[in-house]
Amino acid sequence: MSLNRSEKEAVISDVISLAAKAQTLVIAEYRGIKVADMTKLRTAARSNGVSLSVLKNTLARRAVAGSAFEVVSDQMTGPLIYGFSEDAVAAAKVVADFAKTNDKLVIRGGAYGGKSLDANGVKQLASIPSKEVLLAQLLGLMQSPISRTARVLAALAEQRGAGAAEAAPAETAAA
Repeated sequence: MSLNRSEKEAVISDVISLAAKAQTLVIAEYRGIKVADMTKLRTAARSNGVSLSVLKNTLARRAVAGSAFEVVSDQMTGPLIYGFSEDAVAAAKVVADFAKTNDKLVIRGGAYGGKSLDANGVKQLASIPSKEVLLAQLLGLMQSPISRTARVLAALAEQRGAGAAEAAPAETAAA
C-alpha cells in the first residue's frame, strides 16, 4: 500500500525526531522472520527503550540526511528494520540478542557517534555493559578502598579491645 505525500512527510518527520534523540541506529534485514518472532523482537525492544521501525528505504534515507546517521544511507537497501535508541548500546544489544536465537535476522550495520558500524561493530557495541551496569561497577570501585579501610580499622579496634580485655582481668586479680 503506497503512502500519499502527507503520510510520507509524517513518516519522515517521525524518523527525524527519533534520530534527533537517538545515539545509536542499528539496521538489520528481517527477510523470512515469522510474525510471532517479530512481535517478540518488538516487545523486547519496547522494554529496553528501543524504537524499531520497518520503513521504506527512500524515506529512511531522506529522514537521516543531515544527521549523524547519514553515514549508513548507502546500506539502506532491501527489507530492513531500523532500531533507534537513546542509550548507546540498547539497540545493538536487543538486535544482537535476537539475532543469536533467530538466524533469519541478519545484522547489516549501524551508526554510533557519527561513525558507520559494520555487523561486527554492532556486535561489539552490544557486548558493552549497559549504562546502569557500568555505573554500578564504577561505584563498586570507588567504594572498595573506603570499605577496605573501614575493615582494617574495625579489625584494629577489635584487636585493641581484645588486648584491653585480657589486661583488665589481670589488673582485677592483682587488686
